[in-house]
Amino acid sequence: MAQTITTKTPLNVLRMATGRYLDTGTVAAYAFECGFKPRYVEVINLAATSCSFKWIEGMADASAWKIYSVTTESTLVTSNGITPSANGFTLGLDTDVNVTSQQISWVALG
Repeated sequence: MAQTITTKTPLNVLRMATGRYLDTGTVAAYAFECGFKPRYVEVINLAATSCSFKWIEGMADASAWKIYSVTTESTLVTSNGITPSANGFTLGLDTDVNVTSQQISWVALG
């Protein structure tokens, strides 16, 4: 007799994934897998530009709130931002955040 087990994650359970990525080749959009569809994503480049992206559920795909730490300016970007997927997210090719030979750190909550 076969047994089927279905597991559902309750809505009040928080899942979190973190990571770091260093692009050493040609910069391109990069897909990060975290095992769930994120509801909040933050990506930070701590190099000289000190720029970060924040995306929250309800924002359009490829968008993000872009924050410049050095100048304390911020703006909403509508392309090359963050796009969620069923198992993670894609970071677009923004020239301030996703830069060749610069490490980015990220956190995703879902």
